[in-house]
Amino acid sequence: MTSYVASEPMDDQTLITKILARDRHALLVFYRTYTPKLRLFIRSKVANPEDAEEVLQDALFAFLEAIRDFTGASKLKTFLYAIANHKVIDWYRRKKIRHVVFSAVPQLETIVTTLIGPEEELDAALLREKIYKALGRLLPLYKSVLILKYADDFSVEDIARKLAISFKSAESQLFRARKAFVQAFLAI
Repeated sequence: MTSYVASEPMDDQTLITKILARDRHALLVFYRTYTPKLRLFIRSKVANPEDAEEVLQDALFAFLEAIRDFTGASKLKTFLYAIANHKVIDWYRRKKIRHVVFSAVPQLETIVTTLIGPEEELDAALLREKIYKALGRLLPLYKSVLILKYADDFSVEDIARKLAISFKSAESQLFRARKAFVQAFLAI
């Protein structure tokens, strides 16, 4: 293993090349350099420390998956922060879907309240997984309608236009989609 001085500066491309070559020290330098700054960036956007840490871990993992796509056209910090920003947006979308679906479908509130306890973090992850599984079991039209409504924040009128159906039909599809979601969720 190559030995480095902790304060030895590494340019972006060298750091990326060494990380891709599975140089553990380069990965450690990357982690120690960027994680504190990234944590502060995410904490400025996500108030809850546990949620912010989850977003941070997602961002770091996504960076490692996307590292081969780094071309050097921007600074490594810019590339990393763009990934982190997308992860923050994804986190808020998932949070919004959960909040809106639960408030629109009161039957789910009972399920959610049983999950809140000392192991809340694990339960939240399991809940997210269960929501995704339930969405995956829906008819494509129902899944699309729910995503348009709750993730993309479309109004019923916008959904009708997007799907080229009448307003009443869009309302009906949304009602059926919510009902199907509850049934799928309860069946998991």
